Amino acid sequence: MFHAPAFSASNAASSRATLTMDPASRTVYIVDDDDLVRGALRSLLRSMDLTVRDFASTDAFVAAPKAEGPSCMVLDVRLRGESGLAFQQALRERGQPHMPIIFMTGHGDIAMTVQAMKAGATDFLAKPFRDQDMIDAVISALEMDAKRLATDRSLQALRDCWAALTPREREVVTHVAAGLMNKQIAGVLGIAEITAKIHRGQAMRKMQCRSVAELVRKMEALGVVPESH
Repeated sequence: MFHAPAFSASNAASSRATLTMDPASRTVYIVDDDDLVRGALRSLLRSMDLTVRDFASTDAFVAAPKAEGPSCMVLDVRLRGESGLAFQQALRERGQPHMPIIFMTGHGDIAMTVQAMKAGATDFLAKPFRDQDMIDAVISALEMDAKRLATDRSLQALRDCWAALTPREREVVTHVAAGLMNKQIAGVLGIAEITAKIHRGQAMRKMQCRSVAELVRKMEALGVVPESH
């Protein structure tokens, strides 16, 4: 059975210094059917000023509301009912983005570790583990999720910009990204050159682009492929 060693104030201060985000806005979810383990980890991570929520089963975790900010899960491999590895696999099969998972186990082996890491686990800690190892794993996972959420927000902002374009503006900007000049775009679309220029200016403004290169990067991020000419 894992019992977390006493956590020193100096270690806490040192670890807090490595956090590049507001700890209170980050949430760590603990899923373990051992009350003592959950309690020890809860105390350890709260000493880092992190928000901590713990559950005795994956079902209880799934049913609970989730925080909107960066988060990660500390998950035991062996649980009563659905195992941690089975839960990870189920999440993967759904194909939905999920918070990083840190596995812990008192009965791990190499095959189990490889399976978890291949399925996307960020770390695999064997009990008993040092406080600092868990803290480092959690901080790394939270930083990773913060980057994932920032990327998601950025992509959503791009989608909103693209959705704001009219059908004609999308046609024009697609040709712009393919390297066509206003006169060429006008010829392809059967419109006046001044009209193509106006549509181009409006589309570039809505897409918040100052250059064609920036436009191309954003369209690639959206999966919009310029037509070849």
